[in-house]
Amino acid sequence: MTTRIYENTYFYIDKEDATIPWVKIFAQKPYKELSDCDEQTKKAMLDAMQIVEKVMLDYYHPDKINIAMFGNYVPHLHIHVMARFKEDSHFPESMWGIKQRDSKLKLASFDSFVLQLCQKLSQTN
Repeated sequence: MTTRIYENTYFYIDKEDATIPWVKIFAQKPYKELSDCDEQTKKAMLDAMQIVEKVMLDYYHPDKINIAMFGNYVPHLHIHVMARFKEDSHFPESMWGIKQRDSKLKLASFDSFVLQLCQKLSQTN
């Protein structure tokens, strides 16, 4: 199930159903590639990606942030942003890779993260 956490003229952000903090930033228009975007959408999405990364770092203090843009299954431009932890189920593999362990991460509230994220995103509009 997808949960929308933010939306504006250029993009929307959905929560990925995962054991780690993970969001996807989608272009509002059905662009296939980043190079297909108009400059305003491209700038808005890349700015949002950096804001998500910074808020995740400040809020969760992960060991690493992973950012990915594939679109092989969903050919609608989107950016994955994930907070990664050495104790998460797949680290150091990607979240699409081989599970390494059962994870017992105790993470701060995702809802509180979303509040902070939306506040930061709203300040840039």
